[in-house]
Amino acid sequence: MKYLSEYRDATLAQELLKEIKSIVTKPWTLMEVCGGQTHSLVKNGILKMLPEQITMVHGPGCPVCVTPIHIIDEAIELSERPEVIMCSFGDMLRVPGTKISLLEAKAGGADVRMVYSPLEAVKIAQENPDKEVVFFAVGFETTAPANALSVVQAAKQNVKNYSILASHVLVPPAMEAILSDPETKVNAFLAAGHVCTIMGYNEYDPIAEKYKVPIVVTGFEPIDLLQGIYMAVKQLENGEAKAENQYIRYVQREGNTHARETIDKVFAVSDREWRGIGTIPKSGWEVNEAYRHFDARNKFNLVETASEDTTTCIAGEIMKGKKKPFDCPHFGKACTPEKPMGSPMVSSEGACAAYYHFSQAEVLQS
Repeated sequence: MKYLSEYRDATLAQELLKEIKSIVTKPWTLMEVCGGQTHSLVKNGILKMLPEQITMVHGPGCPVCVTPIHIIDEAIELSERPEVIMCSFGDMLRVPGTKISLLEAKAGGADVRMVYSPLEAVKIAQENPDKEVVFFAVGFETTAPANALSVVQAAKQNVKNYSILASHVLVPPAMEAILSDPETKVNAFLAAGHVCTIMGYNEYDPIAEKYKVPIVVTGFEPIDLLQGIYMAVKQLENGEAKAENQYIRYVQREGNTHARETIDKVFAVSDREWRGIGTIPKSGWEVNEAYRHFDARNKFNLVETASEDTTTCIAGEIMKGKKKPFDCPHFGKACTPEKPMGSPMVSSEGACAAYYHFSQAEVLQS
């Protein structure tokens, strides 16, 4: 509980706000990459307390939100096969595919199970040798070690009826895609602390240098975020652009080497489509040749097909930092957590869900 109270201290928060206000002289736009950071900013009222010169925009750091619709459709297709048990984290169950969600497939008779760990899915495979168990492996670098470990463990234990449907995305290429957009207004980034706990932050040095933007690795509590904003604004005001680490209690420059070795053992870098954004080169991980038997796409001979999002959801514009959730005409009306039109309203890390739950009354009156 020490860190919870220490990093939510109201007096310290006010002191940091005063420091930010004392150094800012120009308008700056900062993007927090992670959806967890977005929720903390909105929930704790930080957006309202910042100086008017500072604009926070919300990035693509919600893995559920950026999973492309055709992969959702692949998961649904697999779940409807009688020999398959589809396992997934809870957030993915309600994300709409072209026609239905995994939750709706489950209601229609598919064997879809919510799990809290991919190793739980391996156990289900051991307990059901007459079934094929598929784990829907979605996430950024944060969840990749556990997903890779499940494959390693399944191989060691000779669990041949286990596979993963991988949809892993990588943060640095997404940041570069945003910065390469001629319409971008982002002056600095708050990088996701949990991603850097795994990967370190050496990858951010060349991005900061190439695009002349500060990148500050930041945690998720109010004090973390305010200190990260202060460090980013200080760099901007001083004309600096480098990678810095606010989240020193967890993040080391080289990251978690053991976790990275596990990832490298199972996954290979690939191009990846991001829902609402498009294909970003070398921005994802797929199961490599050594573990091909555990790749659901290979095992079930899945053929990738283009699936168009037929809704008018503006998720892509929100995740690029071009619009806010309340810029969508459907926000809080046709699109709610109970009946979402797009994934940012579904996920616990989605920007639309954050605004709906913590700023709904104010936004809907504006």
